[in-house]
Amino acid sequence: MGFGFWQRHIVAVLAGIFFFHGFCNSQQDDPDYSFVQQATSAPIISYYDYIIVGGGTSGCPLAATLSQNSSVLLIERGGSPYGNQNISNLASFARTLSDYSPWSPAQHFMSEDGVPNARARVLGGGSCLNAGFYTRAGTDYVKEAGWDGNLVNQSYQWVEKVVAFEPPMLQWQSAVRDGLLETGITPYNGFTYDHMYGTKVGGTIFDRQGHRHSAADLLKYANPKGLTVLLSATVHRVLFKIKGEARPTAHGVMFRDAAGVMHRAYLNKGSKNEIILSAGALGSPQLLMLSGVGPAEHLRSHNITVVVDQPMVGQGMSDNPMNAIYVPSPNPVEVSLIQVVGITRLGTYIEASSGSNFASQTPPRNFGMFSPQTGQLSVVPPKQRTPEAIAKAVEAMNALPDEAFRGGFLLEKIIGPISTGHLELRNRNPYDNPSVTFNYFKDPEDLRRCVDGINTIKKVIESKAFSRFRYPYISLEALINMTTNFPVNLLPRHDNDSTSMEQFCKDTVMTIWHYHGGCQVGRVVDQDYRVLGVDALRVIDGSTFNYSPGTNPQATVMMLGRYMGVRILNERLATEGSK
Repeated sequence: MGFGFWQRHIVAVLAGIFFFHGFCNSQQDDPDYSFVQQATSAPIISYYDYIIVGGGTSGCPLAATLSQNSSVLLIERGGSPYGNQNISNLASFARTLSDYSPWSPAQHFMSEDGVPNARARVLGGGSCLNAGFYTRAGTDYVKEAGWDGNLVNQSYQWVEKVVAFEPPMLQWQSAVRDGLLETGITPYNGFTYDHMYGTKVGGTIFDRQGHRHSAADLLKYANPKGLTVLLSATVHRVLFKIKGEARPTAHGVMFRDAAGVMHRAYLNKGSKNEIILSAGALGSPQLLMLSGVGPAEHLRSHNITVVVDQPMVGQGMSDNPMNAIYVPSPNPVEVSLIQVVGITRLGTYIEASSGSNFASQTPPRNFGMFSPQTGQLSVVPPKQRTPEAIAKAVEAMNALPDEAFRGGFLLEKIIGPISTGHLELRNRNPYDNPSVTFNYFKDPEDLRRCVDGINTIKKVIESKAFSRFRYPYISLEALINMTTNFPVNLLPRHDNDSTSMEQFCKDTVMTIWHYHGGCQVGRVVDQDYRVLGVDALRVIDGSTFNYSPGTNPQATVMMLGRYMGVRILNERLATEGSK
């Protein structure tokens, strides 16, 4: 079976980077959250000490913490992850990002760079959609952020008691590990959540039974009497007091429920009561702008009343570029998500995934993001993705032999990145995605790091440790050509993709869903995450990051929710104690 076979039949299998099948068909139990309700049952007007917008990766731990001695409202625009087997079960994991319905937990968007992406719309946020890799930020990152190291460690541990596990290590992942060490990505640090140079086995939020444990699980720490969680509630804007105030003061939010009814939630009287945005790297800057906090000229162009001219809202948007090489295997491989990571001194992270076959054994097959069912990454314009065309593609893929889907990916993500872009409103509709540009590889250092990462992957593929998972007659150039033909984005390809790694990096760039920025510390918020220029408003989520922490940010985003929750509680207790 030569290269032509693989070139013809492997396109859809790229879903294996993040999606795998074959675990037991298990379902996570729905916790007894008495404080969770649909927004349609909420009063038209209500009052709380804290109002948190966004029940995602940071919002859930933040709400659970603040509920201990205050009244907290957590507003989530999506639904519950519990009872949804596409979220909870690995066996149907790929289907979440394949869901384009208006109520999908994944809201898809295309960046202006031509790279498809998705943002979460579900309680638990991105931790309900991702590949589950769990790893802490490095010590240098913690110091640069100005965080208290002891409280950071305590906060990580608080998270890990509920959501973090050690993954199994079978043949493919072991070969990748040994290949990284053979290539010189040393030392071997074993299984650890810590971020350090060398090769390690990281954590996962999937347990051994194939259950996902998302940030929503952290709500089990909440005080049920102090927390109200509203689902299917979309916040339209933050309300500010302006008259009689030294500067604009946030005092409420307007949100619409699933039936279209508008509600208002206000802060109780009290100097420590606050509104906190935890709506993510797209949602938080978007909501600030919709509320009148942002670049004045841009807001006026959308007929939005300017509360504060804040030109840095929406700036500094970044997404870690990811590139991968697919390796078809002559031998069966286990099903695995990212478990091993090589943290190089060149500014790249090397990871891998594998699957006995990346599609289900029986029709109808689903290939996750890269399947014809989603059409998400197809170069065919959306209007031409007719049901008939999709059905024909599905039929063709169902007929493929299992061998066409046996193998795995070696991928690299660069540190940082240095390149940044910006976010702007398309309109005043809070249900629509904003326009976002990441400017992948705009900074030449990012491109150099990508090339270093791809060259490291080449060495791993050619290592002795990895030899049993590679066809000896398929050259590296052929593997690169094969990968280049995958429809991973809407960018044009070039003839020299297999010879110029710079061109390969630019042409085959993908998201790894680690986008951040838009409300960065020192530009939009201060060191305590208070929005500059207004009172009683903070942003606590990944939009505040200047760089993506570690090899995967979700552990640190969850940690930050807990960390800032403790800090805010301590501030409140200190104030009350001094009275």
